[in-house]
Amino acid sequence: MAARPLGVLAGPLGPAPLVTTSRASKLFAGIALAHADLHNHSLLSDGDGDAVLAFASMRNAGLDVAALTDHSTLSWGMPDTVCFESECQSVAGINEASWAQTKALADLANQDGAFVALRGFEWSSPTIGHMNVWFSERWMDPLHTGGGGTGEGAAQFAHDEAEVPAEQMAALDAIVKASPATGAGMAPFYAWLRTAPDVPGIGGGADGVAGFNHPGREPGRFSNFSRLGLPAPENIRSLEIFNRSEDYLFEGIDSIAESPLNECLNAGWRVGLAGVTDEHGTDWGEPLGKGRTGLWVTELSRAGVRDAIWNRRFFATRERGVRVDASANGTRMGGVLGHSSGPLAFALDFGRSGWEGKTLNVQILRSGDRLPAVQENIAFTVPADADPPVAFTRPVEAADGDWVVLRVSDPNDAADDRATGAWASYGKAIAYTSPFFLDPA
Repeated sequence: MAARPLGVLAGPLGPAPLVTTSRASKLFAGIALAHADLHNHSLLSDGDGDAVLAFASMRNAGLDVAALTDHSTLSWGMPDTVCFESECQSVAGINEASWAQTKALADLANQDGAFVALRGFEWSSPTIGHMNVWFSERWMDPLHTGGGGTGEGAAQFAHDEAEVPAEQMAALDAIVKASPATGAGMAPFYAWLRTAPDVPGIGGGADGVAGFNHPGREPGRFSNFSRLGLPAPENIRSLEIFNRSEDYLFEGIDSIAESPLNECLNAGWRVGLAGVTDEHGTDWGEPLGKGRTGLWVTELSRAGVRDAIWNRRFFATRERGVRVDASANGTRMGGVLGHSSGPLAFALDFGRSGWEGKTLNVQILRSGDRLPAVQENIAFTVPADADPPVAFTRPVEAADGDWVVLRVSDPNDAADDRATGAWASYGKAIAYTSPFFLDPA
């Protein structure tokens, strides 16, 4: 790609005035940075805008990759829309007609080398959680694939809504999590994700790539990220850490829950970390301060985007024009490295036009109790494009947890209002790398 950059990726990143941030990684050759938003809605479900306008809006906002992912909820056998004056909105989510319409709109907007438009859907259980699926030929809803819990999240709901004492609800939550039934509500959808699309009947989504959305907004938390003691669907590859303007690292910690990032990775899911706008308005791609995903692609095409998501070559941010790449002992973020004990040499490529010389923090996040453990907080100065990446070496023990995440924050900007103690001093989160996964074997 360095020799033959494709279309928009030959130029600098982002809309004016952020037009000078380089798209080239300082750590790895043969790839380029594409700015993406993989979670958006329209009138085809509960959004406010006409789906016909969505992709053009996102391309005009400076995105390289965009997805339309309207909800699948009840869908089959339900009323398609309700209308008020001249505007009609789906109350049951997508159906076969709107699924086909989304494909037609994405195909019309897609232009290899210039702009990648994706069709997807959001499997939307009101109790257990929502999951995006991209690249699949078929779609599915919770009505036909479980989506109901067996008590997961009930304790948190009772604490938050009925003000039942935390001690009592924490004990109840522990009982629910220990129940053999925990996770049963997600099992049918996970089975669908493992099933080929040409299986007679409802088909399956094994050709798709999926991700956990706004984890913790629905208290069931994907049955507390239970894997049911079974092999997890290999095509679940992402976890939203920024959704709209919120940092989901802290979701639920002011209640009785733990950080979704900690809970998900400790459960053994190997997912990258994404940022999305989850747009329900009419100005797709335009609002500032909402989540974005940076994809490191070998080509700006659907195949290139799928490859980047599958291999977890992406990072989450809430800032336009940010470039983030990272390695540990030469292995790229999102990758698996053979490591049991001893030093890890980290390299962090962080760039944004106009921020050269700015002091930021980077936290080394490890497995923790309720929140991830911060092994160390390191201050660094944002390098210019001509300068080498930030480098630091620290001892890392796989016995303390099999994952590492780097979190970049601004100490001069107020931290999340749920952050306390040292977390408050780190400042506002700017970006998360995808995890490094440690495999002592």
